[in-house]
Amino acid sequence: MRWLLIGYMFLFIHRPFEVWPWLGELHIERVYMLFTLAVWVVYPRKRFLPNVQHAAYCALAAAVLLAWAASPWAAYGQAVVEDWLKIVVFYVLLVTCIHDEDGLKHLVVGFIAVMSLYLLHSLREYWGGRHTYRMGIARMMGVDTTLGDPNSFGASIVFALPIVVALWTSGIGGRLGRVYLSGYVALSTLCILLTGSRSSLLGLLLFFLMVIARTRYRWTATVLFAVAAPVAFVALPESLQRRFETIINPEVGPANAQESGEGRIQGLILGWQQWLNNPLTGIGPGAWRPANNTKLESHNLYGQLLGETGTLGALAFLAMLASFQANLRAIRRVRRAVPQWQNDLVFTLPTAIGGAVILLLFMGNFGHNLFRFTWLWYGGFLIIARHCVAQRVASHSWETEMEEAEPVAVDWPEGWIRHPPHTTTLP
Repeated sequence: MRWLLIGYMFLFIHRPFEVWPWLGELHIERVYMLFTLAVWVVYPRKRFLPNVQHAAYCALAAAVLLAWAASPWAAYGQAVVEDWLKIVVFYVLLVTCIHDEDGLKHLVVGFIAVMSLYLLHSLREYWGGRHTYRMGIARMMGVDTTLGDPNSFGASIVFALPIVVALWTSGIGGRLGRVYLSGYVALSTLCILLTGSRSSLLGLLLFFLMVIARTRYRWTATVLFAVAAPVAFVALPESLQRRFETIINPEVGPANAQESGEGRIQGLILGWQQWLNNPLTGIGPGAWRPANNTKLESHNLYGQLLGETGTLGALAFLAMLASFQANLRAIRRVRRAVPQWQNDLVFTLPTAIGGAVILLLFMGNFGHNLFRFTWLWYGGFLIIARHCVAQRVASHSWETEMEEAEPVAVDWPEGWIRHPPHTTTLP
């Protein structure tokens, strides 16, 4: 089943049916998903992993559907809702079929492999002359059309980078694996720079700062970063240098670049106004353009959340963030209690997902990423990781640790199996 899930990741991210139109006529994504669902029906070991995050996603789905049903512009939001529900279906397949560490590792490695192919193909097409000319510069884009816009393409790259850190820390693939991951980070950086996406560049910088802050060699890493960043900037074409300079000095770029930056703030303001007009359910998903009589989307997560889903959507979104935090805290407690486990993927991956959530929230100031697949995919990875940690706790023998270490008191994550020593509470 895991291979089928990785195959769907490839179809969803790379979207070859949008690259080669003749494949689109065959509807291969739809056929593939129907086949995967048929396999899932007869899959013998499927079951839901108990986790509060499921309830948060159900609440968000209910809020989205209610906002869509109540919207006067429901017809405009149909495609958005249908596409998002497909992501929900994949999430269900993910958390009901993958229940062990080997399966989780397989999926995460497969995800980075899919992203590698996507970036390499996009870079090849860029070198072949395929790009979009916008804001006075030629900008790299993804090979697909759904998420291939330079800003969206750059965001996809940024959100995948924390997963690379998880794989690196866990040592998967050994020395050869780290060479591959180093190349992937270099490729990701190059692609982001070539997109000319200012928001993606800021996300990339935040990612590097987060990595530097967590490393033991932070001063060395800081010096290397301080040297490499200007070198990379100088190596860019002059047009891209001017583009990125507009982040701190808008006057060096064209007027539409400054208007684009101001549009992010305008998206937040419009979202607030629409929430005041429709406080319970908002204007509905996908209704931003007709409701606000504009040609542009919100380009702001918080304006999109309040404006399109209202109070119900905002509360469900906060519940989703709270469930992320609850799972991360529970895993972190076990990681601290058993240091010899701390570099295993089931512990490094949740930390990476926490970093990805921070990046999603940060870049939400510059992009409407509420319905992005990352929220659900990474949530599924986190739920599986917590289940795998619980399995370790339940099957691990604590006698050795109790003989070698002083008694410790660790809060037990609710719902996990306890091992009842006499005077020591272990995770």
